[in-house]
Amino acid sequence: MNIRNYTRQAPATSAIMLICVVVFLIAAVQSRSLGDLVWGSPLGIHTVLWGPFVTSEPLGALRAITAMFLHLDIGHLTLNMLFLLFIGREIERYLGTPLYAATYLAGGLGGSAAILLMDPNTPTAGASGALYALMAVLIAVASRRSADLRAPLVLLVMNVLYTLISPGVSLWGHLGGLIAGALMAWPVTSRSKLVRWLAVLVVGGVSAAFVVTF
Repeated sequence: MNIRNYTRQAPATSAIMLICVVVFLIAAVQSRSLGDLVWGSPLGIHTVLWGPFVTSEPLGALRAITAMFLHLDIGHLTLNMLFLLFIGREIERYLGTPLYAATYLAGGLGGSAAILLMDPNTPTAGASGALYALMAVLIAVASRRSADLRAPLVLLVMNVLYTLISPGVSLWGHLGGLIAGALMAWPVTSRSKLVRWLAVLVVGGVSAAFVVTF
């Protein structure tokens, strides 16, 4: 893979991956560990999504965003970044960079809102909510292109099954992101620019409103 071409074709995807890696490296240096990045580093403590912090801090609602860029350990980061590398460019090229970035953020906010609603007392971090939203959008992109839907559908089903059977993953973060993505998927791939942006603004706005009033 040509890194320069990838960065030019998918600047938002590249920027998200870079931010996640930089956040990981800072937290790893602070914690002197590759596996205790939340409670072992000041950066982790100040970015993780956790209900008690959200309600007790003046700007606690911002954790719904900052937690998207924090990962729990090296394995968590690697899996999410490889997944984003795999699907991000195709979606970004279809939607355009600004709309793609907004869709990613709205999907992540949907995951954060679901966590605060269903499991606020479990500290959570990672890009998974946004990635599950992108999976739903990927299916819509394939459908709009009249492409074979089997691959994106199998990808989604496998990841949902993994979420359901694996301990330690954020069930509600994944499902919340997936629901947000499913709500956005068809309108955000519409030919109408107004419909595209309206879908993202509604889903992202409702999710953000819930987080702020939590």
